[in-house]
Order: sequence, then structure tokens, then C-alpha cells
Amino acid sequence: MAMSPMRIVSVLCFPALTLAGCYVVPVAPDGRPYPVRVDDRGYAVVPAPLVPTAPAPAVLTARLYPENDVAMQTGVLTGSVTNFMTGKGQLQLNVAGEVLAGEATRVNGDTRRGVANAYGSRGTYMSCQYEMTSPVLGTGMCALSNGAKYRVHLGG
Repeated sequence: MAMSPMRIVSVLCFPALTLAGCYVVPVAPDGRPYPVRVDDRGYAVVPAPLVPTAPAPAVLTARLYPENDVAMQTGVLTGSVTNFMTGKGQLQLNVAGEVLAGEATRVNGDTRRGVANAYGSRGTYMSCQYEMTSPVLGTGMCALSNGAKYRVHLGG
């Protein structure tokens, strides 16, 4: 059973004719097409997709200044706060030889205000309220379980 030359030509040309109008559009993960530019040789150049990355954590210095007579007995306290840039952080400070460690959390629905709590091995605890003016600067008030009150400065 021999095929006619016309039939052979039409079988061979069919894929070329049906696919002649097709082209591939690169699509980003969110479904939007990538911007395509053409280089000086006429080739399409598609940029690599941008992968979002989380901001790096920032370690801030915390300085606590006495606000009452009980706090004056220990004087200025210093510690550190690691801001994970997610609305959470970890804090640590030394109070008269006792290391207090805890966490800081932003108030729900507010990107600036937060609360922080820390606890030490001898039972001393601290509770703070703060407000950030930027991801690396803030102020607030802290109270210790012994009645000491401090004004806190974060960052800078």
C-alpha cells in the first residue's frame, strides 16, 4: 500500500502548520508572565525568578534606666533583644548576677507596640511594654518582681 506523494507531504507538514502559531510564555509562580526582553542577537532573555527572603534578625542593645528607688539600688541594666522581624523576639539581661531570659511579642494588629516577659533561675521576673519607632529602635517601661521600675531604650 503506497502513499501518494501529496499524502506524504500533507502528513509531514501537518505538525508544522498546526504548531506554527504557538509559542511559550514563561510564567512566574504567582501566575503572572515574566517580562521577556530580546537581546541584540534576537534571542529572548527571561530573568531568573525572584525568591522572596525573610529579613535577617537584628540584635539590639537594651538599656534599662531606673525609674524608682528600688531600681536605683541596681542602677542601669543592659541586655540584648534579638528581633526576628516576624513580630517576635528573644531577650536576655543580667539583674544583680541573675540572668533573665524571655520573649517579646508585638501586640496583635499593631506593628509597633509589644510586650516582653523574662524569667530568671532565682525566681525574678520582668514584664515590659514597648513601642518600636523602627525595626531597630524603640522605647518602653519594664517592671521587675521586686518592685523596681525601669525606662527601656532599644537599639541605637
